[in-house]
Amino acid sequence: MKFVDEAFIDVAAGDGGNGCVSFRHEKYKEFGGPNGGDGGRGGHVFAVADPNLNTLVDYRFSRRHEARRGEHGMGSDMFGAAGDDIVLKMPVGTIISDADTAEVLYELLEPGERVTIAKGGDGGFGNMRFKSAINRAPRQKTPGWPGEKKRLKLELKVLADVGLLGLPNAGKSTLISAISNARPRIADYPFTTLHPNLGVVRVGPEQSFVVADLPGLIAGASEGAGLGHQFLRHLQRTGLLLHVVDLAPFDGSDPVAQAKAIVDELRKYDRALYEKPRWLVLNKLDMVPADERQARVKDFVKRFRYKGPVFEISGLTHEGCDALVQAAYQHIKAQRAADQPAGDQDPRFAPDAAG
Repeated sequence: MKFVDEAFIDVAAGDGGNGCVSFRHEKYKEFGGPNGGDGGRGGHVFAVADPNLNTLVDYRFSRRHEARRGEHGMGSDMFGAAGDDIVLKMPVGTIISDADTAEVLYELLEPGERVTIAKGGDGGFGNMRFKSAINRAPRQKTPGWPGEKKRLKLELKVLADVGLLGLPNAGKSTLISAISNARPRIADYPFTTLHPNLGVVRVGPEQSFVVADLPGLIAGASEGAGLGHQFLRHLQRTGLLLHVVDLAPFDGSDPVAQAKAIVDELRKYDRALYEKPRWLVLNKLDMVPADERQARVKDFVKRFRYKGPVFEISGLTHEGCDALVQAAYQHIKAQRAADQPAGDQDPRFAPDAAG
């Protein structure tokens, strides 16, 4: 299924029903009085975060969503029925904003979260509402109020704890398949990943985190080159970035220059994203002779001028992957503990028996 992370929709809540002018007419009831009921309210439009969805593709083909109007009031003190509400299911992580002003209205961050994106209009008053001691036969009524109508932009940012970034063919897909339950397409040529892949990494009983593999970036991605620029937004909610570097490029290019190009694209795209915790993951050790590995890693770190954590791995043989997973889990666990109030601990990051 095609991955779609942006869509525009029009929503219209139902109008309220009109009030009714009516008088009681019964035998032997000469002065029955007013009995016109109120109109019913219009239907609301709700958005609900559905954890079973991972794309906005449905809203590319269904862009107009209207709730029913309320029924009009009737005689005999009968109020109109409320219009039926409609519920729009969206992936967790969807941002709903005004398409004209770009103002962010809602963010669906928790499974099952429900928000009202368009409120139905209230029903109008029937003439029984206007009865008083000096106006015993009112002929006033009010029309129903119109429902809200909005043009909305839907934008999906995947909710992942760890994001993988790097050039095409850096081995990100192989890495995510080695450490998680994700099974992306893997081939020996660039650009095999065309949309984000999410995987759950199991560290232990009830201990896990979510990792996202994005299409590879190329120079000029922040200006729209290649595919990766379309998905850089998905890294903005991650707590940790793993910069995957091919230590043995098949074309003989300099891995340091390639790594610097990625860092430069992050800086241009979003300063906050550039300043996120970012670890260096030197991949494809299996392609480097054993007696040259340490020297090549040392030379890379020196020329790259990097002082953070460095992990030497092979996604193909799984060498070094366990140490990377454990370190990432502990980092995310510490982040969650610092961000969440006491007593509201995420169960995935609960202290283990050893901790």
